[in-house]
Amino acid sequence: MRHLRLTQGSPEWLAHRRTTRNASDAPAVLDCSPYKKRSELVREIATGIGQEFSPEQQAILNSGHTFEALARPLADVIVGEELYPVVGVHDDGVYGASFDGLTMLEDVAFEHKRLNAALREAMTPGCTGADLPLAYQVQMEHQAMVCPTVERILFMASTWDAEGNLAEERHCWYTPNPALRAQIVAGWELLEKDVAAYQPPKAEPVAAKLQQALPALRIEASGAITASNLDEFQVIALDRINSVNMVLVTDDDFAQGDADGKWLREVAEGMKLAVKAVRANMHDVDEVLRVLEQLDGIATDKAIAIEKKVKNEKVSRKEAILAKADKDLAEHIGSLNAGLGEIWLQAPRGSFEPVTKGLKSLASMEDKVKAALAGAMAEADTAAARLTTNRAHLKQADQDWITLFPDFAVAGTKAAEDFQALAALRIGKARQAADEAATRQQLIDAEKLAQDGIAEARKDEALPAPLLDALSGLAADLKNDAVSEIDARAAIGAAQASSATVEGDTITLGRINTLLAPIKLDAAGLEALGFTFTRIKGAVHFPAAMFPVLCRAVAKRAVDAATAGVGAAEVA
Repeated sequence: MRHLRLTQGSPEWLAHRRTTRNASDAPAVLDCSPYKKRSELVREIATGIGQEFSPEQQAILNSGHTFEALARPLADVIVGEELYPVVGVHDDGVYGASFDGLTMLEDVAFEHKRLNAALREAMTPGCTGADLPLAYQVQMEHQAMVCPTVERILFMASTWDAEGNLAEERHCWYTPNPALRAQIVAGWELLEKDVAAYQPPKAEPVAAKLQQALPALRIEASGAITASNLDEFQVIALDRINSVNMVLVTDDDFAQGDADGKWLREVAEGMKLAVKAVRANMHDVDEVLRVLEQLDGIATDKAIAIEKKVKNEKVSRKEAILAKADKDLAEHIGSLNAGLGEIWLQAPRGSFEPVTKGLKSLASMEDKVKAALAGAMAEADTAAARLTTNRAHLKQADQDWITLFPDFAVAGTKAAEDFQALAALRIGKARQAADEAATRQQLIDAEKLAQDGIAEARKDEALPAPLLDALSGLAADLKNDAVSEIDARAAIGAAQASSATVEGDTITLGRINTLLAPIKLDAAGLEALGFTFTRIKGAVHFPAAMFPVLCRAVAKRAVDAATAGVGAAEVA
């Protein structure tokens, strides 16, 4: 990482931010920021017009900087070293970040936020960075990407009173997450494409325009029509009804369509009321009623048409957004498979629909789907990289062991350490089976050779027949006993493998904690140690074959902690 002599908030700092991908913008890139939408970030980068803050918002931001300065001495004590605010950019010049604090060796970073309700809920005793709202994790992961030497980040949230006295403070440690980092990189790549394709929207309000009220309909009747403005009313009403837009493209169009549908329903209801009023005063009203009922019918039909159009078009546009995301992901996975030389990665269908639940506007749907697409692409990239690494591991000096992995499309996506442990298990069993098969054949060959010698001695009458019979039986018994033992071991191994397969080859987190008692692990602990797991009906299931590896990892963590010792600052 390269250091920049810039002060946060200065004109030079703002100019620098316009040339890099910044950590504070990363949550908006993945559309998980509570303060800025992804589409807003696209507009800001494309136009260069930054976000404007009200005096109240600016006051909150200023207090956050004040709290950060007050909290830094507390962070120095927790870290055990002095922390320095730094503005830096990755050596590639693309990614940038402002650090609230870094140690001299740049192995520990510090990030401070003003304590709020969401952080209070997340930052409970014993929490880790993985428990924080995603937006905070994304920002810190981006920071760790900018400064690759960072091993962990102290996240602190605090509030202070007007006199500068501490009111409340909470903190936890965040450790880098490669999977999240891959999502961030993929998210920035997609965002840059949207920035390049950005077109300023038309300056039209999203709120629907109000339909101008129709003139008052006046019909006076007393056995016959005595006064009426029906002809003029009919011309104006038909003109207004026919002017309703039926082509729906933008969010504005959909908002207008909803409003037009309601207005048309009101017109139709007005015609019905007029018919009732005329019928109450006249008997021979065919022409008047015909016009009124005609307008009623036209308004009702148009209302039904526009309401149906709005509903169908929204569904159609949503389906188009989802279909494009599916297509983009399929193309991305297709290119990865081409690089792998095998179709190991499968493109899921319909995986983006859940992120659109509860969203009303097309723009918000598109933001959420694009953020989810970036995450899915990053996961595919990670899987492809693991498949490449693990496939290479199977090409060993004696032979290629890929035939032992008919499930390589799934097993090959494991982390390298996990896969190598699984490969060692399968390859070890295969080599043992090959050795035992060779030994078995050697025993059979040796027994045949012995029997041939006995037959030759019998023919030459070199030894008494009873002795030859005894030798022949002994040779057969020795061979049969040894072969039977080998066959029994093979049968037991096959039965155990079959049993493990039937049982799913997993153990639950509860079983792990029973075996490790009094040590206890949770799902976050497994992830922190670098292990993957699955959830079945909410329960954590861990690969049974990996339990010895897990035990070694737990033991190593304990040994490392013992070696590091307890710092003086941490002693109560």
